[in-house]
Amino acid sequence: MIEKEKNTEEKILEAAKKIFITKGFDGARMQEIANEAQINKALLHYYFRSKDKLFEAVFASVFSHFFPAILEAMQSEIPFAEKIKIFVDSYINMLTANPFLPAFIIGEINRNPETVLAMIKKNMGTKPDFLFKIIADEINMGRMRPIDPRHFMINMLSLCIFPFIARPIITGIFFENNHEASNGFMEERKNEIVSFIIKSISVRSV
Repeated sequence: MIEKEKNTEEKILEAAKKIFITKGFDGARMQEIANEAQINKALLHYYFRSKDKLFEAVFASVFSHFFPAILEAMQSEIPFAEKIKIFVDSYINMLTANPFLPAFIIGEINRNPETVLAMIKKNMGTKPDFLFKIIADEINMGRMRPIDPRHFMINMLSLCIFPFIARPIITGIFFENNHEASNGFMEERKNEIVSFIIKSISVRSV
């Protein structure tokens, strides 16, 4: 019985993710999500009382594996360069599995920034201050050039996210809509981003 309920909940979350991404929060209808999940609307409301609750559950399911993995890596004793690699790998893997997520989140930020911000904070598991301290420690130990931690994080996030936001244009212009080639390129981006970030923060001898 528990396994059946879990499978039903997963079906609902997958259906909701598809509808939310395609139509946005405002355009999505609970009946449409129920139809996509092949269940009746009453059962949908049994699992998730409202569209807001369902949206929050979808958001949490996408980030549930990403944030714990990042937090574990950042708390470990591995070199900072390896932490950057894990962050970039994990982030791009998440976006590859959910390629329309960035554009969707941007749309929802414009619609209701407070709600999205609250969900991100809830699922992060830590505050940015924790990451900022790690960066400050690297700088203080002379292993990283002085940089505002906010610039560092925004630079890294931007390099990961932008290709997914602009993916239809990138695929159309650079790969003539060859999606297989485009996917291979996104895998190459991991190493390129890590190399670019590490070079940008390296301490250069005068």
